[in-house]
Amino acid sequence: MTTRFDRRSVLKLGGGLLAASTLTPITSAFAQTASINYWHTFTSQSEAAGLESVMALFKAAHPDVAVTPENIPNPDFMAKITAAVVGDARPNVTMVSSERFEDLLAMGALIDMTDRIAAWERRGDFDDSRFASISKDGKLYGVPGFTFVDWGYYRKDWFDEAGLAAPTTYDEFRDAAIKLTDPAKGRYGFGLRGGPGGQNFVVNVIEAFGSPVKSADGTIGLDRDIVVKALDWYAGLLVKDKAVPPSAANDGFQQVISGFQTGQTAMIWHHTGSYQDIASKLKPGVEFGTFAMPAGPATRVARLAYAYNCITKEDGADAAWEWIKFWGEPDAAVAFLEKTGYFPASTVAAGDDRIGGNPMYKAASDTLGFGIPQPSFPGAAGWAQSTVLPALQQILIGQATAEQAADQIIEGLAQAIA
Repeated sequence: MTTRFDRRSVLKLGGGLLAASTLTPITSAFAQTASINYWHTFTSQSEAAGLESVMALFKAAHPDVAVTPENIPNPDFMAKITAAVVGDARPNVTMVSSERFEDLLAMGALIDMTDRIAAWERRGDFDDSRFASISKDGKLYGVPGFTFVDWGYYRKDWFDEAGLAAPTTYDEFRDAAIKLTDPAKGRYGFGLRGGPGGQNFVVNVIEAFGSPVKSADGTIGLDRDIVVKALDWYAGLLVKDKAVPPSAANDGFQQVISGFQTGQTAMIWHHTGSYQDIASKLKPGVEFGTFAMPAGPATRVARLAYAYNCITKEDGADAAWEWIKFWGEPDAAVAFLEKTGYFPASTVAAGDDRIGGNPMYKAASDTLGFGIPQPSFPGAAGWAQSTVLPALQQILIGQATAEQAADQIIEGLAQAIA
């Protein structure tokens, strides 16, 4: 049975670095030093180091623009930007994830950047698809600063010892997870992220089983039978196969990453942004490897989730544009990747030898050829966080069946777009 809903536009509020001295400062475009503030959602040490690298390069090239960054934790972002818009206290630039774009546009939080982007000398460095998640009715509202490329990490030493290859399908993935589980040693095959931030992987699995949330014609809905099968497989890695740590329902980013680093799990799903964290504890190519997201029964789903930098008010827009477009410079993009693992959105930067020459990034480079954006519509982020994730958690802790969770997810989707 397929349940579909007509889409409505409803606003849902709420919930190594190159030496800086080698860069030639541009001729000042401002009569005096311009100051802008930049809201972002970076939280980890590697992200902070990456931002510092970009800011150092920017300061060397643009001494006439002072940037003041401010971290807004992801869970608080929508509430804070909403209050800033209502209270006329917007930042000059804000970082926008693709799934939040339509909500922010609906509340009038973003400034049209179409003409600036069209005249930009580096516009040709970016494939048109990079702007798909930040455009509406032919207008562009941001520039991709970097890309979250979904992929997996696996304990290469464990796989080699067991005679297993990195998985390419869901069946191979499940088989490896079961074979590499040994509770007596405190080892589990897969570190499932059922806690904060795990909602998007549930959506990915549902789509990989054959039920896209948003179809090509723009309609939004889910096939209940497919959702049930997807949830049964995904949650079943714990409740049936026992190949997942019992703590999965509460495991967020830190727990999943730490579990992999310390030898609790053989595989995890994340994105390239955690590469430096993993490599700080395990030896690349020896103790761990990377793999492209495996193919599901119907299709292969891996997200290319772009983080966009957007102008959020007209005041100081020229200085804001200088900061935004600087993220498209290859040296800035590679410097950020070297600290964080976040992939460049620019095809020119992504082809840099510092990236292409590293075999650990091959899985990410391959994913650029088939990866897709997260489904985006007003209310999408809230639905995934407030309905999809709790539904998964209830299965993991034995308080709901896959059928009951599927009904919650479908009902919540109907409410989100009503």
